[in-house]
Amino acid sequence: MKTDVVILGAGSAGEMLATLLAPLGKSVLIIEKNLIGGECPFYSCMPSKAMLRSAAARFDTAYTVSLGATSIPLTLDDRANAFACAVTRREKICAFHSDLSAEQNMIELGIKIVRGTGVITRPGTVSVGYDNFEYDQLVISTGSAPVIPPIPGLDAVDIWTTDKALTSSELPDTLIVIGGGPAGCELAQIYSRFGTQVTIVEAGARLIGKEEESISRELAQTFDAEGIEVVLGTPISSVEKIANGAATVVLEDGRKFTADRFIVSTGRKPRLDGIGLELLGITLNKAGAIATDPHCRVLGQKNVWAGGDVDGVAPLTHTANYQARIIAAGILGTVREAHYESIPRSVYTYPPVASVGVTFADAITAGIDAVSAQFDIGETARNLADGGGGGLLTLTADRATKTLIGAAAIGPHCDEWITEAVLAIRAKIPLDILVDVVHAFPTYSEAFEPPYRELLSALS
Repeated sequence: MKTDVVILGAGSAGEMLATLLAPLGKSVLIIEKNLIGGECPFYSCMPSKAMLRSAAARFDTAYTVSLGATSIPLTLDDRANAFACAVTRREKICAFHSDLSAEQNMIELGIKIVRGTGVITRPGTVSVGYDNFEYDQLVISTGSAPVIPPIPGLDAVDIWTTDKALTSSELPDTLIVIGGGPAGCELAQIYSRFGTQVTIVEAGARLIGKEEESISRELAQTFDAEGIEVVLGTPISSVEKIANGAATVVLEDGRKFTADRFIVSTGRKPRLDGIGLELLGITLNKAGAIATDPHCRVLGQKNVWAGGDVDGVAPLTHTANYQARIIAAGILGTVREAHYESIPRSVYTYPPVASVGVTFADAITAGIDAVSAQFDIGETARNLADGGGGGLLTLTADRATKTLIGAAAIGPHCDEWITEAVLAIRAKIPLDILVDVVHAFPTYSEAFEPPYRELLSALS
């Protein structure tokens, strides 16, 4: 019997899509080898945010006197005991890595679940072992897997990927994080705030290298103030294992760094090997991802769709959920287009980093006549009242359209108030309207007002 929609992968995109289609009368079969919900609730987003919050609460006790919360400094307990409590809280939030609740929800919606690896065996058919399933529409949402760089000697070391780090109860004394992207920065701060001596080794010139350079610089300064060593701009030439279980990274310039534990956080790649894409004539792009049209339909296919990390567009949970809604509309016969220029990006360090759109440098490279303006978040009244550490907001506008095309910030709660820029970019709101927006006093969002006026003046 043919199923209306077969979904390969029950991560964020697959799970949401199934729960959107089934109540509207579509027969849905979802194939998943691991946990329904994918990486986010069990191995990445939720456990990392839980641990970051615990680490922040512990770190903030140093400021109770300056904030008037206590008259004398608080005495913290043993770091290992505290970390164990944080892990217990993390596991509760992650439902102890059980997807029974999600599974039951799908069953109640009439969604059929098949556990295993789905492989396309011919057009119109997916197989799991010896079982064959025919489909009318196929959705590929198999997620992504960590990339392990080919560094000589690394394979001899018992490394952690981000997934392993966020399921472990071990608190190392020393730690090297290979990779200074969002996940690497978050993990570095978690362990550092629980007393681990942490070194980040990033081959690129700066942390979170795809974001505004000024924001990257602010984050590096924060880490330096907290005692996290940041080593930038030199690739690792080799890793040497030491007899006691520790290891040393050797950089190309000869410097060496030794630690008890290593986290490799050098990116992820679409999980697409061995699922039979070639039988449908689907080839991957240079990034190893599936190319799709604005409706999330796989290029060259009439009834095959892709969502989530497999298309490499913006590998984030909220992007996957957004694409699920686009795909659902397409399968149901409604034309919707995905707009990726306004997808927000966040690094949930303390303070967090948040951004949307293009950086000023990328705008210039793309030939856009762009202008930029900045504002020190430390100058807001809310920062004074909170005793905050300040931060930075930078905005980029297009001279031709007089609209915002990029925004980036580091500062308290910016992952929440960056949404104003998300809406401004998505709706292409003119700057002469943005300067008229009234923000509540005192809030961090008031930081938008001076650079709005500066941009409008520069564009007039």
